[in-house]
Amino acid sequence: MTAIDTIPNLDRKKPLRPSQVVGRIALYATLIVLALFVLMPLAVIILNSVRFNDDILRESFIGWPTRLTLENWGVAWGEACINASCTGVKPYFWASILMVVPATVISTAIGLINGFALTKWKMPFAGFIFVAITIGVFLPPQVVLLPWAIALGWLGLSKSLVGLSLVHIIQGTCFTTLFCRNYLINLPDDLIKAARIDGAGFFRTFWKIVVPLSPPIIIVTIIWQFTFIWNEFLFAITFSSSDFRPITAALMSLNANDTGVSEYGFGSAAVLIAAIPPLVIYFLGGRYFVRGLTQGAVK
Repeated sequence: MTAIDTIPNLDRKKPLRPSQVVGRIALYATLIVLALFVLMPLAVIILNSVRFNDDILRESFIGWPTRLTLENWGVAWGEACINASCTGVKPYFWASILMVVPATVISTAIGLINGFALTKWKMPFAGFIFVAITIGVFLPPQVVLLPWAIALGWLGLSKSLVGLSLVHIIQGTCFTTLFCRNYLINLPDDLIKAARIDGAGFFRTFWKIVVPLSPPIIIVTIIWQFTFIWNEFLFAITFSSSDFRPITAALMSLNANDTGVSEYGFGSAAVLIAAIPPLVIYFLGGRYFVRGLTQGAVK
């Protein structure tokens, strides 16, 4: 036996004690049960979207499909009746896209500019302004319904896509300012001072220094805003009309015919169609979302 053979193997894992094994089994079992509990409604909706409605009514809303069909998806997209219009969810889907994308981009940009101004530009009363902006984070949305209705009426934007987008931009700026401020406060002040010494102004410093260092928080705010605005219902139902209605509000009026029979099949497909964009956004940027949160997004 050589001297090397007598050196203990530090990489070798020690065997777990029985209590540790039991603890890990209990932990994983609990996590699996919770995951199944959370995913069960989604699984039921997915299965019902490919079941015939007759089978659902005859058997049960919760059940394994005995026959499969994709007809529900076609009906939900282009044939189902919403109020008096039998165009499916397609026009409401694109209406939501036209509302959510600009509202998300603009509120994120404003939040990033606010965060930079409140942390690195040494403006007077920055603390007071920050508190005033973030008060909107804690106000229930029901509180602002009447003021927004009056404001949109004055602006001539009631029941319009532009008006609803404006509501989400202003409301969302409260959140994006909070996120961006808490992220940018950790950037080195020396970078900003060096840029100012070189003669860079506010927007040049913002574009050349802040933006290249802020992809994590930008992704966080985009995912947050897109998901929140897309899934929001109260503003959508209050400030929309039959001419323009987001998909979340349209789903409440979804109907196939006047027989009074519940159409669970294409209703489930319509719900899944409405859920696709937020899921795609999260799956594309989910890892960056977690990284951005851990770098100061929600301190």
